[in-house]
Amino acid sequence: MKFKITTLFLVLVLGIASAQEKKWTLEECVTYAVENNLTIEQFALDLENTKIEESDAFGNLLPNLNASSSASSNTGFSINPTNNAPTNTTAFNVNGSLSSNITLFDGLRNVNRLNRAKLNAIAAQYRLDDLKDDIRLNVANAYLQVLSNKENLKVSRAQYAVTEQDLKRIKELVDSGVVPKGDLLEIEATAANQEQQIVNGESRVLISRINLAQLLQITDYQNFDVVEEAFAIPPSNILDNSAKDIFNKAVSYRNDIKFSESNVSLAEKDLKIAKGAIYPTLSGFANYGSRYSDATTLPGGIDPSFTNQLWIFDGVSYGAQLNVPIFNGFSTKNGIKRAKIQLEKSKLQFEQDKLDLESNIQQAYVDVKTFYKAYEAAEKTLEARRLAYNYSKERFDVGLMNAFNFSQAQSRVDNAEADVVRTKYDYIFRLKILEFYFGIPISLN
Repeated sequence: MKFKITTLFLVLVLGIASAQEKKWTLEECVTYAVENNLTIEQFALDLENTKIEESDAFGNLLPNLNASSSASSNTGFSINPTNNAPTNTTAFNVNGSLSSNITLFDGLRNVNRLNRAKLNAIAAQYRLDDLKDDIRLNVANAYLQVLSNKENLKVSRAQYAVTEQDLKRIKELVDSGVVPKGDLLEIEATAANQEQQIVNGESRVLISRINLAQLLQITDYQNFDVVEEAFAIPPSNILDNSAKDIFNKAVSYRNDIKFSESNVSLAEKDLKIAKGAIYPTLSGFANYGSRYSDATTLPGGIDPSFTNQLWIFDGVSYGAQLNVPIFNGFSTKNGIKRAKIQLEKSKLQFEQDKLDLESNIQQAYVDVKTFYKAYEAAEKTLEARRLAYNYSKERFDVGLMNAFNFSQAQSRVDNAEADVVRTKYDYIFRLKILEFYFGIPISLN
């Protein structure tokens, strides 16, 4: 029994440790966000609604079928329903009917409603897919922000480790009287500043992790973390394409553009539906009915039983009905005008969405070039700052530079390293945006 309890305890501990050690990759974050986002689930339900609307529209093309029945008892004066003769007796009556109606012509409104319902389902799918695209980009941005903050924190800790070594050496020199105590105080101030940077860096990592977890709608912030990898600049040949080429491809498949285009098609169907109201409506109908009354007397000695009466008094009626709209208070005319205005608005919005897409791609294209140049400049600056720092350290070690100037040289290296990390991840994200416009899935590989 003791062995079983110990084993169970170890399994639980290992399970908890395994859950806490879970590290998320970018692909896992994107997939999880798309599969668990509440807004996506709401849009998916909207899509299901459009499918129901399509079924409704198809049903309007079919004939309906309805049955009705009634039973009543009359005491005193009444009309016998079987012979329309007045009677003054108590009678029990039963009536039943079966009816069907079908629209034969309504200006093709039902046909256009069915086509509109199909287009609306397609539009809802585009809207859902466009939301997924936005979430993928937002998650990628948040993920890269976590990596950037983590890398900056590593740099801060490495810088502090170097300063600790310098601080230890300076203390020994101060104790031996080789350098003044002011140099020690200057190095201690530098170390304190770097400690503060580490604390701030840890806070930025935590906040960025929380932001990413919230995008994924994960509430266990403390145990949520991403894979700790230092990503290099990913290879890409996206700039081999012009911004115009990227736009031409994006406009042919982007879900936001397809959604905007489908809204134009929906507005065109709405106009056709509105115009259909000016035409006459032709419908057909058929009815079958029968009745029974216990006050019935039949000639020829026929038994007025319930079954016999149903067969004797049954009947069929059928026909067609034509309704011609003549004047309806300008509602039809104004409905057509509103539909035309909505169509023009949809067309303008479609053109605006294409212009916005082209503008975003042009901006992304320029950003990729600009941020890469900024990254290259930051790399060159860091290399120069390190050379200057090494030179300053050599002079400081032999007493030719005071601690203040040496700490300034170290601070410039710290800032240059932070700039390299920042510009690197800024460039990576802009690159991924441009690739995403070109149809390349988000990945850091």
